Amino acid sequence: MKALVYAGPNKVEVRNVPEPQARDGAVKVKMLYCGLCGSDIGIYSGKHPRAKAPLILGHEFVGIVETAPKDSKLAVGDHVTAYPLISCGECYPCKNGTPHVCQTLHLLGIDCDGAMADYCWVDEEVLVKVPEGISDKLAALAEPLAVVVRALHQAKFKTLDRCVVMGAGPIGILTAILLKHSGAAQIIISDIDEGRLALCREFGFDAVNVRDTNLIDHVNKATDNVGVDIVFECSGVESAALDVTKLTRVGGTICMTGVHKAPHAVDLMDLNFKEQTMVGSRVYTMRELADSVPLLANMAEDLEKVISQVIPLSESDKIFDMVADPSLRTVKVLVDCQA
Repeated sequence: MKALVYAGPNKVEVRNVPEPQARDGAVKVKMLYCGLCGSDIGIYSGKHPRAKAPLILGHEFVGIVETAPKDSKLAVGDHVTAYPLISCGECYPCKNGTPHVCQTLHLLGIDCDGAMADYCWVDEEVLVKVPEGISDKLAALAEPLAVVVRALHQAKFKTLDRCVVMGAGPIGILTAILLKHSGAAQIIISDIDEGRLALCREFGFDAVNVRDTNLIDHVNKATDNVGVDIVFECSGVESAALDVTKLTRVGGTICMTGVHKAPHAVDLMDLNFKEQTMVGSRVYTMRELADSVPLLANMAEDLEKVISQVIPLSESDKIFDMVADPSLRTVKVLVDCQA
């Protein structure tokens, strides 16, 4: 079968590889679409600490059930997505109801072969059926949308909250879209990519290019110097870490959605004096993934605009060059696994 294989730093290849072997309790899934994630970019660059070549990439996917175990709740032909997290079951978080933050958490497509391929065998217990009426391309967004659902839960978002989203990458834009559909009173989103900000304005967001505009001044003006209820930090950049407390009102919440790969300065005096809450958010629970699937239908018109390119699996070795080319204005890129 064809697969996109990480072959070493800055090197991926479309290879013919053996089909994976059947496993007890697993379902053979014919892959349809698989999304490119920021973690895949980290693997490609050689910076991911766990990913080892050769490795089939991909964990954000939708596929069709080809074979299923006896007495399965799934039927051949069902469209499915998956919870790609692999927990140990033995550590403190696993034994206390939070296996999604397992101390040795692994992921499909990072610690073992993933879904950018013709086929994959996936444990039935982690598969979620996609209802009819949700397109296959949208279904490939269920996993990143679950990341956003988790962030809103962690931030304890309430209807009519005023929010800043820092970073208009795929997760930042999905965060703003979910806030819009969840009743946020005000959504300010920031970035330096004018193409992505233009898309954000189409959604009705107050989009700020921080190359030209001071975000703190902009938020103060927009909120009568109060600050917003919640800041979702989705950029992972150093300057954002220092700004988050300035953007957030007294008693407000900062949700660290993007992963900062190095220690960055934070104004902890602001955190004290303004009695703010700072909370981390990492991936999602199985319930949050399952709940994200029906949300796709509710937000379909907006979500379809987030999918900027679809590339055939046969040409997917070019995908990292695509996302690095600013002229292509990529947001969310999908691999068509059957092309």
